[in-house]
Amino acid sequence: MTARDKPLRSHITTQGLDRVPHRAFMRGQGLDDDAISRPMICVVSTQSETSPCNMGLGDQARHAYRGVQEAGGTPRESTTISVSDGLSMNHQGMKASLMSRELIADSVELIMRGHAYDGIVGYGGCDKNLPAMIMAMVRMNAPSVFVYGGSTLPGMYKGKVISILDTYEGAGAVMAGQLSQAELDAMERAAMPTVGSCPGQFTANTMGMVGEVLGISPLGTSLIPAVYSERAAVGRRAGHLVMQILERGGPLPRDLITRDSLENACAILAATGGSTNAGMHICAIANEAGIPFTMDDVGAVFERTPLIGNLRPGGQYYALDVHRLGGVPMIAKELIASGHMHGHTLTLAGQTLAEAVADAPAPDGDVIRPVSNAIDRTGGVIVIKGNLAPEGAFIKVAGLKTRIHEGPARVFESEEEAMAVIRKRGYEAGEVLIIRNEGPKGGPGMREMLGPTAVIYGQGMGEKVALVTDGRFSGATRGMCIGYLSPEAGAGGPLALVQNGDIIRIDTTEGVRRIDMHVDEEELARRRAALAARPPRRLAGAMEKYASVVRSAYYGAVTHSGAVEWPMDDLPDE
Repeated sequence: MTARDKPLRSHITTQGLDRVPHRAFMRGQGLDDDAISRPMICVVSTQSETSPCNMGLGDQARHAYRGVQEAGGTPRESTTISVSDGLSMNHQGMKASLMSRELIADSVELIMRGHAYDGIVGYGGCDKNLPAMIMAMVRMNAPSVFVYGGSTLPGMYKGKVISILDTYEGAGAVMAGQLSQAELDAMERAAMPTVGSCPGQFTANTMGMVGEVLGISPLGTSLIPAVYSERAAVGRRAGHLVMQILERGGPLPRDLITRDSLENACAILAATGGSTNAGMHICAIANEAGIPFTMDDVGAVFERTPLIGNLRPGGQYYALDVHRLGGVPMIAKELIASGHMHGHTLTLAGQTLAEAVADAPAPDGDVIRPVSNAIDRTGGVIVIKGNLAPEGAFIKVAGLKTRIHEGPARVFESEEEAMAVIRKRGYEAGEVLIIRNEGPKGGPGMREMLGPTAVIYGQGMGEKVALVTDGRFSGATRGMCIGYLSPEAGAGGPLALVQNGDIIRIDTTEGVRRIDMHVDEEELARRRAALAARPPRRLAGAMEKYASVVRSAYYGAVTHSGAVEWPMDDLPDE
């Protein structure tokens, strides 16, 4: 019996005498007998006007819709929310960003369960909705194809290619008197010339690459710019592909998401100097498959993977440059050949990753280097530990010139408190700026600190101070910035014990990887005993629910136990 000979999930809504009302609803949608008898495929996107990252996804999803129809399925269009990191940055709205990852995954799960659809083609285009869509697919384990909607074209200002990062850092340069307001205004108008996600190796492009090497996205698609006409063909192909997977019975998401493919995801992140956020998202995807995979597992891959991508923000180039050279297959082929990536993992087409990238070109030597001439022996993102981060923390070291920093702590209890000082340049070279109470539970929501870090960098202080937080960082962050400290201050982690003037030492060099506060154990014990419990905060709605269940960044800031099953024993007999 082939996969298509087995009952479809949608038969629970389309078959039988007592499903007359269900079919009546479907006829109200314009479906006829033929359409009702076909597999029902959810074509879901985060199309919205919340950001340029999402604005083109509806158009792309319509091509996937057509592809499902051409391949014999009945597509059902749906959308879900998205929160823009760019527009929620540096204010209380950023608390909604990471929370939205869970809500998006939950919403796709609920529409799949409630309507008993047979498969998913999912589109995402921003930092949190990419992992969210993949998480939902792994959770449901239905035939699935994930398509990243692609990035904007880079901007141009005075003959130089720029991106949104230049505007963040430009704000700091204006504060420091190093750039005129008129110049920054001109950059603002040039930085994002089309719809699409940020064009550097920030979170969206990193997670697009991750989707490809996990096997859940079509190879060679993630770095195609959002506005390229080629994306119409990508959408139709995704619609055909989900129907082929349904016909064959696989590979399903949990066939694709294995420990080895998760290590591949970590490897492409490390090799390209990608976003620290992605390390946490990979753990969350693993959780959906029931695979224990923590910051320790991510860090182990980072340590053995060379940095070969000369990509922004640590390097010079953009996603578009990689696409023109050969895209993700080019990078994967090089890492498989050097033994830094597993070639036996599966792709959506049923081939192994090694088979699928066999014809990819060799690295060009500049945008992507061969492993034999790597930029660094270890990854562009690393995990560091110490008495200030017993479980660990992430730092992006791609492009980082200063690898060791030691200095006195200046403690801030929130991002707002820190920004009030940073805007006025009221801090000193050599200091370690501590922003705490911004973790998953303590925030709640684990805000991203691109605002403070970009301003510091724009003020010319990016490697003269360090910034340490239990919050997150943007993929665009650069400099001596350590985030995701676990356990967080809000959960009683040692970051809660730091006081102004404490000497903090950060050593990111290979073989060390430590962050420690130089305070003796007797004093730390005294502080711990004196630490007053934080007064209860009045939370409500999504924030209250999130704070009550979210786990540490060490585990991916997940909100459930993982490996959700969908019982199939209530399907009608055929």
